[in-house]
Amino acid sequence: MVNGYSRAQISLHWAVGLLIVYQLIFGEDMSHVWRSFRDSGTATMTTGAWLHIILGVLVLLLALWRLALRMTRGAPSAPAGTGRGQKLAGEAAHWGLYALMLAMPITGLLVWYGGVTSLAGLHSEILKLLTIVLIALHVAAALFHQFVLKDNLLLRMRKPLD
Repeated sequence: MVNGYSRAQISLHWAVGLLIVYQLIFGEDMSHVWRSFRDSGTATMTTGAWLHIILGVLVLLLALWRLALRMTRGAPSAPAGTGRGQKLAGEAAHWGLYALMLAMPITGLLVWYGGVTSLAGLHSEILKLLTIVLIALHVAAALFHQFVLKDNLLLRMRKPLD
């Protein structure tokens, strides 16, 4: 294990996080276009819908880069004093977020370009809800570490070690 995250890992973390939040807040444009397509067989692509697709592909590419860095460089260990249950929960949440960073854009692309319409609900409802829940847990855990445990965990995502 390493002592901290690299500049690239930190930059990718925040970039992907911001892209995902943008997608969650402004992704409804794509939902309107999809409903129009589903109901009438045609749809007029809006700027918001194009942005949703482009930024979704960007999330996928950056998530793959993040995973490659994690596999080659590693990630820091949990702070000293972290219990076994907390470590397992943290690992599960992180790998769940990685899975969602891949599954969301892949299912969206399969629905829109692959014609696999049966994945539409999975993409726009189930995976979206899971993403919101895991992000909320991720933020809550980071704040808990920072303000309750006071173990400076947030510093690892602000200050690179390289």
